[in-house]
Amino acid sequence: MISLLLTAKLSFCAGQDKWRIVRSELIVTDAPFAQCHASTLVELTKDRLMAAWFGGSREGAKDVCIWTSVYHNGKWGQPVKMADGMVNDTLRYPCWNPVLFKNSAGKLFLFYKIGPSPREWWGMQRTSDDDGRSWSSPTQLPKGILGPIKNKPVQGGPETILSPSSVEEMGPRNKWTAHIERSDDNGSHWRVVLIDTTGFDVIQPSLLSYGDGKVQLLFRSKQGRVIQCWSKDNGVHWGPLSVTTVPNPNSGLDAVTLRDGTQLIVYNPDPPGKEWYNVRAKLHVAVSQDGVHWDDVCPLEEGTKEEYSYPAVIQTKDGLVHITYTYDRKNIKHVVLKQAGPN
Repeated sequence: MISLLLTAKLSFCAGQDKWRIVRSELIVTDAPFAQCHASTLVELTKDRLMAAWFGGSREGAKDVCIWTSVYHNGKWGQPVKMADGMVNDTLRYPCWNPVLFKNSAGKLFLFYKIGPSPREWWGMQRTSDDDGRSWSSPTQLPKGILGPIKNKPVQGGPETILSPSSVEEMGPRNKWTAHIERSDDNGSHWRVVLIDTTGFDVIQPSLLSYGDGKVQLLFRSKQGRVIQCWSKDNGVHWGPLSVTTVPNPNSGLDAVTLRDGTQLIVYNPDPPGKEWYNVRAKLHVAVSQDGVHWDDVCPLEEGTKEEYSYPAVIQTKDGLVHITYTYDRKNIKHVVLKQAGPN
């Protein structure tokens, strides 16, 4: 078997000495699909991660399924098909955008979408009570609940989950809007919390937490920048949307609040104006202490015509930052970052 470990030794991110890449590898060998995209990542137990993505002949094809792989003892396992879009014996749709999440009680959720397009899809889920060793049957989410659209929910309290969601509206307006789906019973029931997105086209939000009920949403947008809004009451009410300093060429991003309070975002840094596949050729990591001022700390990719996109990011219990992202639609890449300690 060909080794897919790309970076085995400790190396500083270019141009700074606070963050280091400690591992960089491709997840899939002998792929059972031609293309893959939209990965997600969760920590199961110590030394065990799970990633998921969609894969098939091409995005939007009827053969696109949800696949998972488990990382254990330093290796990624072979992909396992977790869901397909079979509606009945004669009708099949593609699967889209899986999201993995583990709640405070230890229940593991796999959210995903089925439908002919992002404008007509519906939300699905499977759950596991034993860290992904066995799963419930697929079930459709209640009417009006799509589940997290791209990025992971955040545990906002012992029983409270905030799930970032959005809608790509059909019709001549082709309007993008976003909202929160909130659960106060740890994921058994959900309700929609509306956000006023007037003046912006935004989807695929990512959640950051600041303590004392202060929460920030960061959105993919058509406006050339990452768009933000804030809540002061743990996501019950949301303020107006505004523009950040972070560029966004209409491409998915993800962000995470680290345990020391640092906010971290993974994003495509090119401005809009190029063909979409060129503006997804670079992928960077930036950090902030206040969610307003962002500093680049690590370029993950510096391509020219390839696509490196749709990142997912988590921090594991050992303090490492794990990132997965689409590797030119041919594979999913896994990169591990470590924050350097004082000399």
